[in-house]
Amino acid sequence: MESVSTFNGPRLSGRRRRPGYYVGMTREGRIAGEDTGPASLAFHRTTWADLPTIQQWLRRPHVARYWAHQTDDAAIARDFGGSIDGTEPCADYMVVCAGVPIGFIQRSRISDYPEELRELTELVPVPQECLMIDYLLGDPDWLGRGLGTEMVRAFTELCWLEVPDAGEIIVAVSANNVASFSALSSAGYTRIASGRLTPDNPGDDGWHHVYQRLRP
Repeated sequence: MESVSTFNGPRLSGRRRRPGYYVGMTREGRIAGEDTGPASLAFHRTTWADLPTIQQWLRRPHVARYWAHQTDDAAIARDFGGSIDGTEPCADYMVVCAGVPIGFIQRSRISDYPEELRELTELVPVPQECLMIDYLLGDPDWLGRGLGTEMVRAFTELCWLEVPDAGEIIVAVSANNVASFSALSSAGYTRIASGRLTPDNPGDDGWHHVYQRLRP
């Protein structure tokens, strides 16, 4: 596989993927709230220098199974560069543990993505300011340690802090992705619907569970 050394060009037009997978930090990169998880987590907004790492993660089997994302240089720049240069209405973060990048998480308003909004409103009501999140752990060695739950829980708090007009977060997860919707459930999200949505992986049948978290 080719490896990416730099991503410093303009973002190419493209679309984001559907939400589905993970804690929160302040804008300075410190974790929001107390360290309640198995490790100290921090986040920073993505930069062009982070894109090669994201590219490598997307190629790993446990990530590719559900993200099914194109991983050539142009696709990575197209779909992740917009959060960096401000041309995409989303906020992307790298997840860091003990100084080591371990994952990726993003936040956006569902209403900013008309196709996702159209599909979701066939299953559940979607308020104008409703958010969606998506996430991944890049290294399989970090799986099964409870990090997913802690990431979702703390990132949700960060969403409330940074987007004060958002009253809820909705996440649609493939029904096959047990780890993802288990993390959501453990982090206080409630399953409110199930139904068919366009799958990220064309090999899936499109059956999704929809989870919701309301602002306290």
